[in-house]
Amino acid sequence: MRKCLMICIALIGAALAGCATAPFCYPSCGATRHNSSSLVEFLYPRGELPPAQNSVPELHVPLRVGLAFLPAQGGAGPDAALKEALLERVRQRFSDRKFVSEIVVIPDYYLGRQSGFAGLEGVQRLYSVDLMALVSYDQVTHADDNGWSLGYLTIVGAYVLKGSRYDVATLVDLAVVDPATRSLVLRAGGVDTRHGNTTLIAEQRDSRDAGTAGFSAASDAMLQHFDVALSDFEAQVRAGRANVHVVHKDGRAGGGGAFTWPWLLALLSLVAACKLRYPRKLAP
Repeated sequence: MRKCLMICIALIGAALAGCATAPFCYPSCGATRHNSSSLVEFLYPRGELPPAQNSVPELHVPLRVGLAFLPAQGGAGPDAALKEALLERVRQRFSDRKFVSEIVVIPDYYLGRQSGFAGLEGVQRLYSVDLMALVSYDQVTHADDNGWSLGYLTIVGAYVLKGSRYDVATLVDLAVVDPATRSLVLRAGGVDTRHGNTTLIAEQRDSRDAGTAGFSAASDAMLQHFDVALSDFEAQVRAGRANVHVVHKDGRAGGGGAFTWPWLLALLSLVAACKLRYPRKLAP
């Protein structure tokens, strides 16, 4: 009778713990979830190879930029509210740049209808944007058991013992693409890793919260890195070393070491100052 009671308790404890294999699934219980949206797979859906060298994009400044999330594989990933919040942060962070006239947030379902550069060019024409800024991500969540998980064979173990461990790794990437030349203009990414222990009953909730926090932290890192990369890109354009050709919409050319009005005014001021300081001597 006592032995039968112990077996019944063990079976009930395993059922409460949610193990699908057997009452004694430790230490093999574990699961891995992988959610991602790949830039390369979106741009080259049929396995084509990217060009060995980018074409030279012609940027007509100030630019009108389209900003969108790449569709997730299998429809998983961050919820709509989280995506919208990140896109708004990106828009506010970079909308005050002098060479940007407007950043237009584009719903991701426009990109889900047709992948590849053909679909991207259609969205570009629909929204009349010069460049497309595409956000992609990759997140892996791994759940496993630790030594406390043996206690899940009791009725209350799944509720009070932190016998489940989760590890969450997140990457968020922002790439600026010129659909016309099919060139990558600029990109930056941010990563975050976090770990924790939880009870089996709260495992899904805690790992989901950790995934949301990891996505936010990786987005913060991405914004910082993109800010640095953008400032470096602007410096390269002014020095003429960037792989782009800048044309102002009023007809003036920029980049490649071209003189602009601020540089010309500064040069004229310097010449005037030199003449005042060192006047020419009159001939006798």
